[in-house]
Amino acid sequence: MKINTRIFGEIDIADEKIIHVQGGIVGFPDLTDFALIHDSDEGVGSAIQWLQSMQEPAFALPVMDPLVVKSDYNPIVEDELLKSIGELSPDYVLVLVTLTVPKDIKKMSVNLQAPIVVNALECKACQIIVDPDQYPVRFPIYDILDKMKQEG
Repeated sequence: MKINTRIFGEIDIADEKIIHVQGGIVGFPDLTDFALIHDSDEGVGSAIQWLQSMQEPAFALPVMDPLVVKSDYNPIVEDELLKSIGELSPDYVLVLVTLTVPKDIKKMSVNLQAPIVVNALECKACQIIVDPDQYPVRFPIYDILDKMKQEG
């Protein structure tokens, strides 16, 4: 499937690579089909990927593996919340968190409270909300990424 995106220009995504997000993304329930795009030109920033909507070419959400910025990230999730994405195998589970990048980049943060869980084998995903006492909506990451960049 060819799509003309705002960030990456025209890209071609194989149908079998499209991830169906059950119920959409929080705030965007009508957007349910996405491609995970890696920006290979970003160096350390390659920790940041993009969930590109296949339904709305102008919509791409920056995401990353939460373990990059919080190595002990392990939210408690009820199995019932994950039933819609099929049988999960530890080798084929991908957890992503969304980034917020404000004008003052030093205030960049990730949302650890609403991870997106992907069943890579079935290309199905869902966004879940974890206990607000467990993880914050805005977890600052600029200093963490800056340190990673300096360490090379």
